[in-house]
Amino acid sequence: MKLKHSIIAFFLMGYSMTAIADKAANFPIKNLPGITQLGDLKGQVVYLDFWASWCKPCRKSFPWMNAIEEKFKHRGFKVISINLDKDSLLMDNFLIKYPAMFLVIQDPKATIADLYQIQSMPSSYIIDAEGYVAFSHVGFFEKEQLQYEKEIESLLKK
Repeated sequence: MKLKHSIIAFFLMGYSMTAIADKAANFPIKNLPGITQLGDLKGQVVYLDFWASWCKPCRKSFPWMNAIEEKFKHRGFKVISINLDKDSLLMDNFLIKYPAMFLVIQDPKATIADLYQIQSMPSSYIIDAEGYVAFSHVGFFEKEQLQYEKEIESLLKK
């Protein structure tokens, strides 16, 4: 019974983690030289983030994602964010306030989001160099930034 309550508390905190098991769903990518789909990034660790302009935690995640890509890009790390706003003006206005130094892909019909079965914003997936989802998170919590970074670093060491 204690374990059941711990698991429920874990998910209520908005934080979840997936063990390496699932192959990351592939999707087209534009605006990256030599890259046409997510699968082309095999050999790199990818932080895949789903967001929308109305998402308050996303405002805090963007500066962190800029910093983490800058910190690890020379080690084969890439941040890709998927925006789910139906109106591109909402995304554009958000990006004026919270600039992205990483790739932003628009997904107004939630085609990519459906591949990942996104339920809330933000949701993120850390994909290992072999193309498997190593970790997933629902929500973005400043107090968890160090944990996110440790997960990324553990994959970059492999």
